[in-house]
Amino acid sequence: IYNVIAMMISGRNHSSAVVMFILLGFSEYPELQVPLFLLFLTIYAVTVVGNLGMIVIIRINPKLHTPMYFFLKHLSFVDFCYSTIVTPKLLENLVVEDRSISIKACISQFSTGTICVITEMVVLAVMAYDRFVAICYPLLYPISMSLKLCAVLVTVAYAWGIISSSIFTYSLLIMTFCETKIINNFVCEYSVILSASCSDKHFSEIIFFIFVNLNTLCTLVIILLSYLFIFVTILKMNSANGRYKAFSTCASHLTAITIFYGTILLLYCIPNSQNSWLFIKVGSVFYIVIIPMLNPLIYSLRNNDVKKTFKKLMHLKIISQ
Repeated sequence: IYNVIAMMISGRNHSSAVVMFILLGFSEYPELQVPLFLLFLTIYAVTVVGNLGMIVIIRINPKLHTPMYFFLKHLSFVDFCYSTIVTPKLLENLVVEDRSISIKACISQFSTGTICVITEMVVLAVMAYDRFVAICYPLLYPISMSLKLCAVLVTVAYAWGIISSSIFTYSLLIMTFCETKIINNFVCEYSVILSASCSDKHFSEIIFFIFVNLNTLCTLVIILLSYLFIFVTILKMNSANGRYKAFSTCASHLTAITIFYGTILLLYCIPNSQNSWLFIKVGSVFYIVIIPMLNPLIYSLRNNDVKKTFKKLMHLKIISQ
């Protein structure tokens, strides 16, 4: 996808060949470059091992062949992809002096990253619906959440991520870029890419505003409505043990949703001033680098089947050595 987008940019916008972006990253703290490189490298390694490990564990453990873990497997895949799209460039900029990135590479990074973000939003909403059916209609759950429906829902999540990203990318490709821009961050964002254009930005800004709010609002409504019905159902349960079990099945997902949407809302609701750039960069690190590492930890620490499978894999590895 990355290469296809780059080819589209080359074909659509010849002026982009001379336009460059400078990703400042954390260059204003030269004494922290090496410690930050080691920190982010460690986080990225944990992210890769955690998410790929989660996918392997779910595939090999028959007890985890359920709709919830089917969706979790794809959530781990999306987190792995998103981290891999952004983190290597972040690590590179911490050890090299030339922090420039071409407009083609910048738009490609934004476009592929957008696919992952929007897909994750939809998958999180689908997982909330899955919990709603499991708790509110447990007898109908095996029929309602069939393997075929789960496959369709995941396909819709990926398809909508690609469609939304394609719309954003098209709104950038129709622009003419004519100046080099300094990005006081480590990642290419839509607004910064758009600011380098010398064309009328009104259409692109409207497209971005509509689809960002549409994706956020729709997924949040699905999540909030699902958990509203879930909490009402749990409160109606007579058994305290039943209420605890029902709530515990949602705890990991609620934690992941709170961190994901909380960071997004906090990051994009703060004023865009010079005094807030450090906060924006720290927020971006948490959103792009930390969350993909946390998701597999959140789900694995609260599930005994995942922990048992992981221990078995480690035991087999030790024996084979």
